[in-house]
Amino acid sequence: MTSRSHVPFLTLRFFASSSLLPLAVRFPLSSPTLHPSPQRKTHPRMSFDHHSQASPPIHTIHLSGGEPVEVAAAHGLSESDFRNAIDSALFKQWLKNMQSETGILANGSMSLRQVLIQGVDMFGGRVGFLKFKADIIDKETGKKVPGIVFSRGQSVAVLILLESKGETFVVLTEQVRVPVGRFILELPAGMLDDDKGDVIGTAVREVEEETGIHLNLADMVNLTAFLDPLTGCRVFPSPGGCDEEMSLFMYRGKADREVITALQGKEMGLREHGELIKLLLLLPYMRWPRGRDFCLILLPPKRYIGIFPV
Repeated sequence: MTSRSHVPFLTLRFFASSSLLPLAVRFPLSSPTLHPSPQRKTHPRMSFDHHSQASPPIHTIHLSGGEPVEVAAAHGLSESDFRNAIDSALFKQWLKNMQSETGILANGSMSLRQVLIQGVDMFGGRVGFLKFKADIIDKETGKKVPGIVFSRGQSVAVLILLESKGETFVVLTEQVRVPVGRFILELPAGMLDDDKGDVIGTAVREVEEETGIHLNLADMVNLTAFLDPLTGCRVFPSPGGCDEEMSLFMYRGKADREVITALQGKEMGLREHGELIKLLLLLPYMRWPRGRDFCLILLPPKRYIGIFPV
């Protein structure tokens, strides 16, 4: 049962002129109109079906001991890039290194839980650079160890010494190096671009591309061969974040002074690939150019290896 609403009245009193008796007239005020309570405006609710959206691809690998490891793609990484990454020689070599006799997983003190593939740069039909993060746990402390990896694989560098009229010139290349934001003087170098591991052949080819100097394979001396075999006879320039393994070679040759003059300041490199290279031939004892930064350069004064200050 609903209660009636109270309707207020307005009472007016008039006085008749003859009797001065008051007359009362009641006028009802406008009855209040009952409106339903205003409803709050509702907006259509967005429902997200997580299953309808494409989830990042996931792949499971099994280590040599049979332990499964999940490899996932970061958001935004395409399916094709993800597949290229896990099938690449770079990623396979990293897994091989991890499980090798001297690898991180060798003695069982650490475990690999997950790998997140974050970025892939293709060089033609192959993976040139690979960026990923590995969750590796130290079993004793239960803590993660730093596991961010920039993978680029093996590279070679060649120290070229040209003797001319009793003086020995060092052949260097000056290149634009965007990662450090500078022009850098460095030894002619390059990356191994195949899975065959032809280090010496790559060194000769890279030197010819960058300097125009043809080297005889028989005259190449592998400087890193003198390192402890446990290193794999390679140098690791930045193992805290990059897997690059570098082999260092030396080449001694003779050249006429006209050849030295022609090479000095010569522009080289595969310019269609953005390689803007200039040659500099310097004497070890001369004043080196100011305003230029140097990579670590190995020079042999009397023995095979000597180090010049950087």
